[in-house]
Amino acid sequence: MPHSSRRHFGLALLLAALSTLGPFSIDTFLPAMQAIGLTLAATPLQMQQALTVYLFCYALMMLWHGSISDAIGRRPVVLVTTLLFSLASLGCALSNSLASLLLFRALQGLCGGAGLVVGRAIIRDKLDGHEAQRLMSHVTMLFSLSPAIAPVIGGWLFGRLGWHSIFFFMALVGLLLFVMSWFALAETHHASRRQPLKVRYLLANYLQVGRKREFQLLTAAVSCNFAGFFLYIPAAPVFLIQHLHLRPDQFLWMFGPAVSGIMFGAFLSGRMAGRRSSREIVNIGYALMFTAATVNLLYNLTAGASMPWAVLPLACYTTGMSLVAPSITLNLMDQFPSLRGTVSSLQGFLQTMMSSLVAGVVSPLVWGSPLTLALTMALFLLAGFVFRTRYRQLVARAPSVVVHGKLSPPWRAFIFIAKEN
Repeated sequence: MPHSSRRHFGLALLLAALSTLGPFSIDTFLPAMQAIGLTLAATPLQMQQALTVYLFCYALMMLWHGSISDAIGRRPVVLVTTLLFSLASLGCALSNSLASLLLFRALQGLCGGAGLVVGRAIIRDKLDGHEAQRLMSHVTMLFSLSPAIAPVIGGWLFGRLGWHSIFFFMALVGLLLFVMSWFALAETHHASRRQPLKVRYLLANYLQVGRKREFQLLTAAVSCNFAGFFLYIPAAPVFLIQHLHLRPDQFLWMFGPAVSGIMFGAFLSGRMAGRRSSREIVNIGYALMFTAATVNLLYNLTAGASMPWAVLPLACYTTGMSLVAPSITLNLMDQFPSLRGTVSSLQGFLQTMMSSLVAGVVSPLVWGSPLTLALTMALFLLAGFVFRTRYRQLVARAPSVVVHGKLSPPWRAFIFIAKEN
């Protein structure tokens, strides 16, 4: 491991742990959804709202995590949200009605995305270029363990201690992260670079970022790529239990290959940083995703769903997805150097709103058949590729502004970023 990688491994570990709050709140909860519904007299569709409400609030607050951290610093945002997440988890554990559960799930959602959003900004505060890509890849690789471990822990806790123990466990995780951040997380966004915390000013920043065509296209590309995989997350109880005839404590059969792909893709991204251009890395990632989606579709057209062939394409897909995401994410933040927190927030908000739509609307419509799941994955991937191709076409048509025989600084910076991606 290079010296710089060793030096930042502790930070990568902490940021990865902070980022796990969001997916942990989804994946740990999945094996017990049916049992919670029976206890609270809720239908399966009503229980699905416990996921949708969480994702909606998660996305909504993502708009503010980064902007608040731009104004008051990264550290205070992390400390407050981890502590509130722990309290919200206790509320979920003690809920005796669906309304109460939804209320505390909403509070979990409001806090769960801070580590992911602020963590990206912290990486960009500290590092540039290939070093930033390596650290982000390390965070992604460590963070990706969560979706594999979470359903296993959730199934184990549910089977031995009941569903309440899952939320008590989440509360403990939140409290531990609060303590770790208190002692180990230094402030990286110094007072001289902070932005005023005014709603009018924040809205102006969001407008400045959101109306840029390049931001729209790249964010749409990443969101659609992720939706092709995330489609299977809310569908997991149906896909695994009904179609593949597995037990609630066997969710690792799907999450294991998928997460292994995320980790391997993140590892490859870190190894390729500095050796291949970001554009080459993204192209390799898309080639892997298209291979996976094609194999998945052909398999489900010609054979019945069975293990392990029904889940192996997910490993290839998530490898490609994990190769593509870091390069595009860094590109997005480099377009607005003074508003990295805002960019991270807006990207996270849009991607999570897409995930919320997938969880609440798209996935329930298509999870009745493994074939319709595979077809929807392919359609989401195709949409993501179209958005990224449109971005490349836009970049190719960008005029070169020449002053005294040299590119002017704004265009020089933009064209450099564009060529890299």
